[in-house]
Amino acid sequence: MKKNVLIATDNLFLTNNAKTAHGLLRGSKRFHVLAVLDEENKHADAGQLLDGNNRNVPILGTIDEAIKQFKTIDYLVVGVATVGGILSDSLLQVIREAISNGIGIVNGLHDQLQERKDIALLASQNKVELIDIRKPKTPKELHFWSGDIFKVKAPIVAFLAMDCAMGKRTTANLVVEECLQYNQNAHMIYTGQTGWMQGHKYGFIFDSTLNDFVSGELEHAITSCWKEATPDVIILEGQSSLRNPSGPCGLEFIISGNASQVVLIHAPKKKYFDDDPLWGEIPSVASEIDIIEKFGATVIALALNTSGLSKQEALSYKASYQKTLDIPVVLPLEEGVKKIVSEIKGLSL
Repeated sequence: MKKNVLIATDNLFLTNNAKTAHGLLRGSKRFHVLAVLDEENKHADAGQLLDGNNRNVPILGTIDEAIKQFKTIDYLVVGVATVGGILSDSLLQVIREAISNGIGIVNGLHDQLQERKDIALLASQNKVELIDIRKPKTPKELHFWSGDIFKVKAPIVAFLAMDCAMGKRTTANLVVEECLQYNQNAHMIYTGQTGWMQGHKYGFIFDSTLNDFVSGELEHAITSCWKEATPDVIILEGQSSLRNPSGPCGLEFIISGNASQVVLIHAPKKKYFDDDPLWGEIPSVASEIDIIEKFGATVIALALNTSGLSKQEALSYKASYQKTLDIPVVLPLEEGVKKIVSEIKGLSL
């Protein structure tokens, strides 16, 4: 049974920092979203503000407003990603208010609530649960890469992107849902906090895993999925990007996860890594495809993140890329992902 939750976004709802909140609004098998807490955007419908689709999820200003409106609130979810994964003073205040009112906390940041003595004590006094999703596992709990990945017979498709926060998980989720419509048994391997919150069964938290065990945890998640769910296709949620200097990532999915196909996500309007000129310009799509193919994988589709684009601009970029690429170019949120699923269905099972 889904738990009823509030999502705290610390006045960041309209930014990429709130991608956890955005993901949960688009769907979760684990949580039912009652409301979003974001003072600067209160009284709007969260879905309408996110992408124009009314989801009957109000944006409220305070915990008190939520308590007056909803009978049962199981958890407050920290719905943002912050620099360094640190909880702000304002988020901590909302968390304390929630705990004092008997509401548990789901926290996906590196800043562990259970290690904050005052909050741990408050939670104990109010008999509520603190769930720190990014709590690192001990070496005894982790898996080392073994080569069992080569026993997996289902196609493995990695969803990678040109930079962070471009829509890897969102596009992967849409593809999984679309595959199911065509009776394709597709499973997504989550690699971040939001994937777990959305209720995916198989995966691990990439950036809280000791580096020596990243490849093994990835392999273990994939092989467990293969043995237990016998999927027709396995989708890997990528992290960061191949060349983002703050945390380059992606080749693990191809090399250790044996993903022989890749769906690449790009935001045409985005010029710099993390929008910071000091970090360098995002390279061309063609050069990224070249790198991926040199490591033995095939890019089967390009998905465009249309943030900051008008409808006409999005269609223009799509047409431009389609002229130069020999693969489908899609606008996932505007037009759906049927073309990607068609490519996946064509893979040998």
